[in-house]
Amino acid sequence: MFGMSHETFLLLDAVVTVIGLIVLITKFKLHPFLALIIAAAFLGLTSGMPIGTIIKAFQDGFGGVLGFVGIILALGTMLGKMMAESGGADQIAQTLIRAFGKDKVQWAMMFAAFLVGIPLFFEIGFVLLIPLVFIVARRTGVSIIKIGIPLLAGLSAVHGLVPPHPGPLLAIGVFGADIGKTILYGLIVALPTAIIAGPIYGTFIAKHIPGHPNQELVDQLARESDSAELPSFGITLVTVLLPVFLMLLKTFADVVLPDGNIFRAFMDLIGHPISALLLALLLSLYTFGYKQGIGSSQMMKWLDASLAPTAAIILIIGAGGGFKQMLVTSGVGDVIGHMAVNAQISPILLAWLVAAVIRIATGSATVATITGAGIVVPVVGMIPGVNRELLVLATGAGSLILSHVNDAGFWLVKQYFNMTVAETFKTWTAMETILSIVALGFILLLSMFV
Repeated sequence: MFGMSHETFLLLDAVVTVIGLIVLITKFKLHPFLALIIAAAFLGLTSGMPIGTIIKAFQDGFGGVLGFVGIILALGTMLGKMMAESGGADQIAQTLIRAFGKDKVQWAMMFAAFLVGIPLFFEIGFVLLIPLVFIVARRTGVSIIKIGIPLLAGLSAVHGLVPPHPGPLLAIGVFGADIGKTILYGLIVALPTAIIAGPIYGTFIAKHIPGHPNQELVDQLARESDSAELPSFGITLVTVLLPVFLMLLKTFADVVLPDGNIFRAFMDLIGHPISALLLALLLSLYTFGYKQGIGSSQMMKWLDASLAPTAAIILIIGAGGGFKQMLVTSGVGDVIGHMAVNAQISPILLAWLVAAVIRIATGSATVATITGAGIVVPVVGMIPGVNRELLVLATGAGSLILSHVNDAGFWLVKQYFNMTVAETFKTWTAMETILSIVALGFILLLSMFV
């Protein structure tokens, strides 16, 4: 078309679409939900996809994201509401502030997110810990960006680099890597990477963008408890970390027990992210509710009220998933990935580059990791002696780069932190890019020794 190859036209079409999406939101002030739908339809039509395929791709992307993320957001927000209203979040905040001090509380948030995030999906860790960001920011007067960016960095680093997260876990299978070594190397790379992209970068960017949190969410998740006696620190931790414990048990059972084992099947049920969060929410009704002398009617009012502020966020995230699926179905990700394979560079750098360009094109870290690994693995077979565990990490690091308007996480962070699109690029997108590039540097350094 227009004298260009189909592959070149697809790339140009994707670039024009993304620029148009940004213009609709920033210049014309169109609601992101509507802008994402329009952008997805434009890309589908201009890329030559049949009308029926366009509609189905958007529906699949929208439903695919909300089928998991929507449920997680709802359950996590309810749990966060119970923790906030009962004073549990206040208790954790006070304990962190006492332990680290006001000047170093951002380090506490990063380490908490890093540990909690190891067995958790990014979205789960986010909704579990976001009340702490709001309440610590209010109590200390520290910028929400200075506190929030370290939390996001800790969660995102382990999401991209450390099994049992889905991307690294599936890449291990593709490359034939050893899971134990991958976890070890992943932790070695992820921790210093999270420190640089989190507390260090967060402290810097907060001087320029202090942030103004969504007041409706602050009122909901960071309110001071009316109760004179707060839940104990131990009970609060047990309640909030129950999903972490259940998912760790599931992972352990999957590793040590054979298929068909009754206990493994049971752990697969209760250790699923949705089941684990549901059980934690039910436990919170006792620990944060009945045990604190709060009646059923009051708790139901809290749970009802918790969902209203997340409605717009869920719709925007779903539309972002639909736009991402349009990029995938149109073939943009495949075109970019295969172009990168033709570059004659080291396998580790190639794995990072392929995952990076697919991430930028599709907006999904998991899709970028899985697709990138599938594209690179035939090339790796031609080059003996490549460390396959580091290939998994390089692919995961590439999948973190440049989160932008086609990534559901971009909109999640934007809405919760009440930032403009430009501010989200300078904070969240920049932090993700720093994570990706710094992680690659540590992986290349580690490749000299293993």
